[in-house]
Amino acid sequence: MINASPLDALDLLLKGTVTCHTKDLLLARLKEGRPLRIKTGFDPTAPDLHLGHGVLIRKMAQFQELGHTVIFLIGDFTGLIGDPTGKKATRPALSREEIEANAETYKAQVFKILDPDLTEIRFNSEWMGGLRGEDWIRLASQFTLAQMLERNDFSKRLGAGEPIALHELLYPLVQAYDSVALRADAELGGNDQLFNLMRGRDLQEAMGQGPQIVLTVPLLLGLDGVEKMSKSLGNYIGFTEPADDQFGKTMSISDQLMWDWWLLLTDKLPREIAVMQQGHPMDAKKALAREIVGQFHGAREAGLAEERWVKRFSERSAEDVPEIRVAATGGAEPLARLLVERGLAGSRKEAERLLQQGAVSLDGEKVVDPRLALELRPGTAVLVRVGKLKLQRWVVP
Repeated sequence: MINASPLDALDLLLKGTVTCHTKDLLLARLKEGRPLRIKTGFDPTAPDLHLGHGVLIRKMAQFQELGHTVIFLIGDFTGLIGDPTGKKATRPALSREEIEANAETYKAQVFKILDPDLTEIRFNSEWMGGLRGEDWIRLASQFTLAQMLERNDFSKRLGAGEPIALHELLYPLVQAYDSVALRADAELGGNDQLFNLMRGRDLQEAMGQGPQIVLTVPLLLGLDGVEKMSKSLGNYIGFTEPADDQFGKTMSISDQLMWDWWLLLTDKLPREIAVMQQGHPMDAKKALAREIVGQFHGAREAGLAEERWVKRFSERSAEDVPEIRVAATGGAEPLARLLVERGLAGSRKEAERLLQQGAVSLDGEKVVDPRLALELRPGTAVLVRVGKLKLQRWVVP
């Protein structure tokens, strides 16, 4: 447990966040010296957790290191509703059987990062399942339709003439009532959840509680450095993956993405990361890979995974490269631009320089024309190597 002053604790907790409502309130509650109740909700939409979830879970762990209690809230009730989460249509609701099976895997995985002694695992069906019709009416009366339509994806769909089912409007209400039921001092979430989290503040004040602090974190970019980490896109590292896979996948990311991962997936402060940036990127990337593997498999296995990776690297073949799903180009696109989009070059100018130097190869053949255009059609795959260290297999579904 960290013995930190309120100001030092504030620095750690704000690291890597997008918004804080409000910083002054968080500092005041840290000065109170009492353990805070920190709520984070997860809908059990898939059985496995990945590093994208890990950004939030690590922020929860930082609160625990300061002596606070975190509530890992499994949205078994909200999972029955389905949340649009910025999409054009509602997320499909899950069956009770799917929710229960996924929730069990969550409970087994979160303690790879969280301290079980400072964690409450709760299910929002505990309080939502007992609400009567009149309770729902009272709850709904605390919000207006205009408030609900402030949510960006709702307003866009309404403007486009796309349907919004009434049950979708209930999702923010349920998430807000969760904060009331748990008497949360703070709630954490991705920055795409800011609207829902702020409704928790509104409802707590309306029901006589102090408003929760809202902290949001950015969505973690996946292995391709373009799309947010997602199992459906294949650009993820899962909590339960073998150590060698976690290490190798981390080593495959771009140098630029690596620094974002250092900020969001470790306890390193920005000033410490700035010092690391003065050294060799390969050393920093190996250290990051050890850090990530160590979280899930322990320091000893992380060291062994590094040894095995170094040994394999000199004999590395195409079979060792993780596949990354990419979208079809719909025509010939400059290869230099594709390299930048996939995180294999920091800029168009750098990509063209690498091409000119013969540092780029496609399926084992060097490319020397910086103006080369590439068409990625559905059903195709191409092995892309940049220099000695960067390998990606682009797969077009």
